[in-house]
Amino acid sequence: MVANEAELRSLMRAGLRGDAAAYRVLLSRLSANLRAYYKGKLARIGRTATEAEDLTQEALMAIHTRRHTYDPSAPLLPWVHAIARYKLIDHLRQTRALMSDLPIENAEDLVAQDDHAAIESAYDVKGMLNQLPDKMRRTIQLTKLEGLSVAEVASRCNMSESDVKVSVHRGMKALMASIGRKRAPQ
Repeated sequence: MVANEAELRSLMRAGLRGDAAAYRVLLSRLSANLRAYYKGKLARIGRTATEAEDLTQEALMAIHTRRHTYDPSAPLLPWVHAIARYKLIDHLRQTRALMSDLPIENAEDLVAQDDHAAIESAYDVKGMLNQLPDKMRRTIQLTKLEGLSVAEVASRCNMSESDVKVSVHRGMKALMASIGRKRAPQ
């Protein structure tokens, strides 16, 4: 998403202080950026502009209803991007099932794919995850593979959100180091 961080952050802060006009401007600017973000992401996978518009509205609602969670001392755009990304992931997860509703007359459009590489990759990831300490493995599994939010993982694992973030960060760092060792010439 392309936007002026300083200007949008200033508008968000003003909106949080009760400035309704600044908040309307913020939502208007975010709306344009979100729409472009979703159209770009969805067009690459053959999805419609209508879906992009629906996601834009969902993201704006989420931003509005969760604005109390924004830390005014932190950058705004990463917070907005996280919400936008989670909305996109949720949407794709929900609509994937609709592919089974494809009419039979379109069956010739379906192409069989070789799942061997995907199965091998999943096996490699599982093996690498199993090498991590339980806490790191579990937080990565829940956040990165199952798509839960940090807050949901913290609640489920009886951890603070900060502890979840640190655990995921350290676990991902360990995984990357493991991948680097495997790829290094022997």
